[in-house]
Amino acid sequence: MQELTNLRAFGTLGLEVLLVGKVFPQAKPFVKWAGGKAQLVQELCKRLPKKILQTKRIDVYVEPFVGGGAFFFYLKGRFKIGKAFLFDVNKDLVVAFKVVQNFERELVEQLGLLEENYLSLPEEKRKDFYYEVRDKYNTQRDSFDYSQCGRSWVLRGAYMIFLNKTCYNGLYRLNRQGRFNVPHGKNKKPKIYDEKNIFEASMALKDAEIICADFEESKNYVTSGALVYLDPPYRPISKTASFTGYTEDGFSDEDQKRLARFFREMHEKGAYLLLSNSDPRNHNPDDDFLERLYEGFVIERVPANRFINCVATKRGDIAEIVVRNYGIRDDAGKC
Repeated sequence: MQELTNLRAFGTLGLEVLLVGKVFPQAKPFVKWAGGKAQLVQELCKRLPKKILQTKRIDVYVEPFVGGGAFFFYLKGRFKIGKAFLFDVNKDLVVAFKVVQNFERELVEQLGLLEENYLSLPEEKRKDFYYEVRDKYNTQRDSFDYSQCGRSWVLRGAYMIFLNKTCYNGLYRLNRQGRFNVPHGKNKKPKIYDEKNIFEASMALKDAEIICADFEESKNYVTSGALVYLDPPYRPISKTASFTGYTEDGFSDEDQKRLARFFREMHEKGAYLLLSNSDPRNHNPDDDFLERLYEGFVIERVPANRFINCVATKRGDIAEIVVRNYGIRDDAGKC
């Protein structure tokens, strides 16, 4: 507790003093994100280019779908990253990332108030508090200025994180009107925020450029030798598993095809490309949609778990596809 008190008192400077001698921040995602890579980061890291594994350095890192940022935070804790460019088309996710990056102290204070107010209520009243915050969050969107990051963003970032941690199953979903519509969750003791992790995440993000844009905009930041990790909204593994609602527009098969063209274009630029997606063969053994899109590249299947499903019995072990445009590494590199 003493360490956290010091962090609050001295902000980023205090964090640097407390972490003196610590080379890399050890941050984890501060939001739960469908399709997040926390469980797969080691498998992905094993598949990094040999040069990166040997030197422990990434000169340029580009992530066109940052989501919860699990892989970025994992890499930042183990590799020296020269320049990092993090993209997402979800405007409010970008708000949360920029608030963590620039206003971590104010964010911690606001989240502390939300957590205190929420947890002090009897269980039946928490639901009312949740929907009150959700209504404010949705109403605020109509007049919110997304163009200029400032302290006025702190409350919206705090609302977003609070809703993410108290909604049903940690899901983030928007309807076609761009309204967050996930119902209240059932967790009796949700951990709404981790103060130390927010400061760690802020450290990890300090030198990153965070951009709200479609993934194709990231091509202007991709150079020869850059590492590009692509983690798009996953193609549904069944006809009923159709969740791609991170934005009001969704992510269709046509978008998946557009992404495959982008992958080939960045390959021609000389970038190292690593992509993950759901394996359609989990549902249909004859579905070769992704194999056809990424024909000619290295395609592997790795075990994973799905935690976000309204039916608990449908969560569990599945396979995911990992695609890369460079060869299989030898034992010379270690993650």
